[in-house]
Amino acid sequence: MNITDSKIPDVKIIEPKVFEDERGFFFESFNHQKFEEAIGYSVNFVQDNHSKSSKGVLRGMHYQRPPHAQGKLVRVAQGEVFDVAVDIRKSSPTFGQWVGETLSADNKKQLWIPEGFAHGFLTLSDTAEFLYKTTNYYAPDAEGCYAWNDETIGIKWPENDGPILSQKDLLSNTHSLK
Repeated sequence: MNITDSKIPDVKIIEPKVFEDERGFFFESFNHQKFEEAIGYSVNFVQDNHSKSSKGVLRGMHYQRPPHAQGKLVRVAQGEVFDVAVDIRKSSPTFGQWVGETLSADNKKQLWIPEGFAHGFLTLSDTAEFLYKTTNYYAPDAEGCYAWNDETIGIKWPENDGPILSQKDLLSNTHSLK
């Protein structure tokens, strides 16, 4: 397993060692000990989530406010997405900056997004199945959402015909990082 810093050092790109042959493949998708060594602190995952999205679906930019903030370890089991994390920690030197990474069933990359980040993704393939572990339980009253196209953040999404958004994400277009 190879774990590297993204352009925001707290967000990690995880590339597993994949063993492939004519029968298929095998890889270790999570190793608690190696993961904690790489990020430098203890993490306790409490919930696993699984979503399926059609091409052009954009989910984001979601976060949970303290004390319900969530760290997320995300990956794609089928298809391909462009995954984005935005630093919303006001005291951080990278506040307001974003990092994006293409995650797919083919490249098997994962992204570690610590607490204090907004998160979202755009489905690039016909469908995508997205899996993620969280460090805290979902709390609806602590949920927040930034506009996917917030000009202050300036995320450069891949070209698409206009994202398909949920009603909640459509309403978030009035919330800005400013």
